[in-house]
Amino acid sequence: MQPYTKRVIEVIQSIPEGYVMTYGQVAGLAGSPRGARQVVRILHTLSHIHKLPWHRVVNAKGEIAIKDDESRFMQELYLQDEGVIVNHKGMIDLEKYRYHPPE
Repeated sequence: MQPYTKRVIEVIQSIPEGYVMTYGQVAGLAGSPRGARQVVRILHTLSHIHKLPWHRVVNAKGEIAIKDDESRFMQELYLQDEGVIVNHKGMIDLEKYRYHPPE
């Protein structure tokens, strides 16, 4: 496993219940501020294997970015089960729910 991939996995695993991070935020904390697309790829290919809380990662607007209706619904459901409010457009208030890990 590449070091960057390992760091992305560690960052995603650190997101606590009831909070979210953006793809770009995860990428930056893992050492590649412009690597949001790589984070998407890692989530897509490794979420199941590493039991990642994939539902806690959203786009820069605080929006559920998944286009597939079933997966989008599951992400919304998982977040709501953790107390995160998702509006009817799939938006999350990043001011309230964005996780900022300690330095």
